[in-house]
Amino acid sequence: MKNINLDLYKKMYLIRSAESRICEYYHENEMKTPVHLSIGEEAISAGVCTAIGADGQIFGTYRSHGIYLSRTGETDKFFAELYGKETGLANGVAGSMHLSAPEEGFMGTSAIVGSIIPVAVGAAFANKIKGNGKITAVCFGDGAIDEGVFWESLNAACLMKLPVLFVCEDNGLAVHTSKSLRHGYKSILDISAQFDCNVIGKDTTDAETIYKLTTDAIRLIKESQRPCFLYLKYYRYLEHVGISEDFNCGYRSKDEFEKWYEVDSVNMQRKKLLRLGFSNEDIREEEMNIDNQIYLSIKLAKAAPYPDITELYRELYI
Repeated sequence: MKNINLDLYKKMYLIRSAESRICEYYHENEMKTPVHLSIGEEAISAGVCTAIGADGQIFGTYRSHGIYLSRTGETDKFFAELYGKETGLANGVAGSMHLSAPEEGFMGTSAIVGSIIPVAVGAAFANKIKGNGKITAVCFGDGAIDEGVFWESLNAACLMKLPVLFVCEDNGLAVHTSKSLRHGYKSILDISAQFDCNVIGKDTTDAETIYKLTTDAIRLIKESQRPCFLYLKYYRYLEHVGISEDFNCGYRSKDEFEKWYEVDSVNMQRKKLLRLGFSNEDIREEEMNIDNQIYLSIKLAKAAPYPDITELYRELYI
């Protein structure tokens, strides 16, 4: 597990560092996309992506920087896409909310709440028909469980016994609205358990624990030939979309943030590495390598050309 913990930390630090640089440079108005940042969510992205492995597939929401960075480890195409440049992963036309790297098993994202869930169920159905043994994971916020398509997808996956892992990343909010104002029930875990699927939930921000929970979920999917619902909590450090804090809006407090920051997942994972015998110098070297990678990626993105206007018309149906 020592090497796993180092890998988890490097992924988490990559996410935190990349998104911190987004916050630093976004005010220049050169990044031509809205950004839904994953700061506070790093342990889920790193843990789930590591457990899924190279053969697994994963789908995400508009808040999927963490999945993309965990899955690919690359930042050149990532930042070029945010800057709207032709060297971006989608030639600058997709932006932050439509990331994908199918060659790495990151199949895609969607800006419409809940809409990627049935797509993931379709991919799981295709994998079952092919008999290739692949697991498909789909990550979504707790706001997506307010959508009928979530329940339809969960029901269909259970009926067809599909190899799909539903990962609910619960930050307690749908934009600004808390669960107490949206949910006419007390526990999504209790309701999900009424379906013919495996259900796992734990209140943790520890990346190693999330990795182990996801590993258990994958094992259960394979052994029981049934889908799994994995429920994880985290705290969104910044506003719903953008680079600012939003405690002045009145729907959450600074005290709430400070309580969660006491168990910040990135800090926790770094301290764990020190306990496992890694030196501070070794960890700092890994961090500096990542910081330098990001710095060079931003430099390249800024210097890259914008796509030709014909990109607007490529691959349109009409």
